[in-house]
Amino acid sequence: MSLPVMVGIDGSERSLEAADWAAREAALRDVPLRLVHASPPLPGDTVPASAVETLHHVGERMLQRAIAGLAARHPDLQVQGELTADGPAVALLAAARSAGLLVVGARGSGGFDGLAIGSVALRAAAAATCPVVVIPAQPARGFGDGTGAPGDAAVVVGLDAHRPAGEVADFAFAAADARGARLRAVQAWAFPAEAVSPRTLFVTGEDRAGWEDQEVLRLSDALRVWQDKYPQVTARGDVVLLHPAQALLNASRQAERLVVGRRTDPRAPEGRLGPVAHAVLHHSRCPVAVVPHTG
Repeated sequence: MSLPVMVGIDGSERSLEAADWAAREAALRDVPLRLVHASPPLPGDTVPASAVETLHHVGERMLQRAIAGLAARHPDLQVQGELTADGPAVALLAAARSAGLLVVGARGSGGFDGLAIGSVALRAAAAATCPVVVIPAQPARGFGDGTGAPGDAAVVVGLDAHRPAGEVADFAFAAADARGARLRAVQAWAFPAEAVSPRTLFVTGEDRAGWEDQEVLRLSDALRVWQDKYPQVTARGDVVLLHPAQALLNASRQAERLVVGRRTDPRAPEGRLGPVAHAVLHHSRCPVAVVPHTG
């Protein structure tokens, strides 16, 4: 059996919206959906046993209601629930070890108004061993929220053709293929360092065109292997002279999802988000998939 889609829920409206998104994804993948609810111990050394038992029952009832609602909306989907005594971030990272995809809401029941993304979502995106999709608090209507028709929005992926990122491209092409969606691969570039040195008076149009052509060729070469693997996907490259985060956010305004990579380092005990992934998680209004890769 393929690995399940997992989603963290805390009973908040945002987490239940993330669970709905995860249910649609699991149904499309034809895999089970697993809900994870963290109910860590109450602080203090003298917590009454009755309070602990009440908290446990509240968590169980919340899981049961969520499972029943999802099963009613997705009758062919296998839905399971898990209540854990670990903290939310620890519970999600543990669940991710046996998941094909982890889905989290950008914010849960904590935080404050105006907070774009909470600490749990950031930790999951930075350290999970499987791809993580973060559902924004206010998705753009019709794009990435399940209300748009298949194929009417693109999957946007950020690539750096100068570095290998096969897992990221494969994830994006597979997502587009499963939905019959278009794929837009964005390659941001900048002038070479020697072109913007203090000794350079200006950059000619001919120089800029030459550098841009090189980037277009690199991206085209990088996409070719994935076009061959997913021949049904209509993909196009988009080479832009912008900061990578701004280029991706511009491209994602009518995207079904935005896919970015997170380089993993086996020597590092904790995961770390790069500045581009961090920026798009804070500002994107479509779901953002963060895919770990070793490139």
